[in-house]
Amino acid sequence: MNETASTNASGVGSDANRRQVLYWRLLSRLFDPEEQPSLESASVAVVDDLGLPPALLDPGISVDNLVQRFPGLDAEFRGLAATEDLDEGSGEQVRRAALISKLLLNVFATGTGEVTASGLADWQRDRGWLEQAMGSECSGEMRGVLAGLEGDLVRRMRLREVLADPALARQLKPSMSLIEQLLRDKSNLSGVALANAKALIRRYVDEVAEVLRTQVQQTSTGKIDRSVPPKRVFRNLDLDRTIWKNLVNWSPEDERLYVDRLFYKQTAKRTTPARLIVVVDQSGSMVDSMVNCTILASIFAGLPKVDVHLIAYDTRALDLTPWVHDPFEVLLRTTLGGGTNGTVAMSLARPKIADPRNTVLVWISDFYDDRSLIDDFTSVHRSGVKFIPVGSVNSSGHQSVDPWYRQRLKDLGTPVISGHIRKLVFELKNFLD
Repeated sequence: MNETASTNASGVGSDANRRQVLYWRLLSRLFDPEEQPSLESASVAVVDDLGLPPALLDPGISVDNLVQRFPGLDAEFRGLAATEDLDEGSGEQVRRAALISKLLLNVFATGTGEVTASGLADWQRDRGWLEQAMGSECSGEMRGVLAGLEGDLVRRMRLREVLADPALARQLKPSMSLIEQLLRDKSNLSGVALANAKALIRRYVDEVAEVLRTQVQQTSTGKIDRSVPPKRVFRNLDLDRTIWKNLVNWSPEDERLYVDRLFYKQTAKRTTPARLIVVVDQSGSMVDSMVNCTILASIFAGLPKVDVHLIAYDTRALDLTPWVHDPFEVLLRTTLGGGTNGTVAMSLARPKIADPRNTVLVWISDFYDDRSLIDDFTSVHRSGVKFIPVGSVNSSGHQSVDPWYRQRLKDLGTPVISGHIRKLVFELKNFLD
């Protein structure tokens, strides 16, 4: 290692050796905060030889700060997601290694001890740079790891003190990890701190709602009713079908198609409202699902002819339907943590099923619950209700579902779908279309 370091410090050596120096330094700093003098000096020499600023090696300087001081680096950081091959020997591969090392060190070397509001904000922005650099390679598993790191940073903050200071509170960027902590701690907040916490929750709800609303906006509100004859008006004319059905009347001599019958598109929709019942486990592992599904329920509640009901439960069940149009109010009324008793939630949900074949029941849980609940699921499913079990996703992004329930629900013909919100939107759209 010393030989490699000294070789590169003098500016001699292949690109492979120089990249090796940068990556060895990265690994060293990730696993041991103490600097290794030979690796540090060799890395400084490599960076200097590339014409890059020494500040690139300082994990205490955020990428935003670095780009502000050295604007030329902006395009290079943004271009890291490009997959084209770089010429060996041109120094471009070494340059790329230096930039990637900067991102990885800033994001993964989170240190120990107390975290400030500005420190968390800097980390969140550095995470954004890293996710952009990784592009399509930033998998769900990686995002889960990053969410776990962020959660640890949030827990190391003196959040109540930060919220009590409007200037510091403004530096906080809403994220799932932060919202989870706010929801857990809201009963201990008051005055300015509580007002700032509510403002952050509201901002996050609005941001997520905008994303989900885009996914839902094409959803129709009912199936075509085939029993109703189509209106014979020009706007409903099915031109393709009309031509196809009248091809037998084509006259080669006249080169004309004689149409003796017109076909129209059926547009009548069912008039009975679809009833959507969303039941959400609000125990400790369910924060992501609780937030996303309450927002999703509010969006569907805003559609015409969709009757939405919302129930949250732990050891007790709470009917949140009166507030279903406002997910912010729903979240303020929930209490995260505690045990799980799905039977109390089912006792609230079943009376809401008036027309089984026109009802969908979405049950979001990790299903670590009383085994007798499977009998209720079976009964509801066989009655004609569209039953959609959704697995939990915790703040680290890892799905957790009781294997016993997973197999039984699969056998029932209602397999647990991934907790990713896009899949739930897809399932609900299929029901409502």
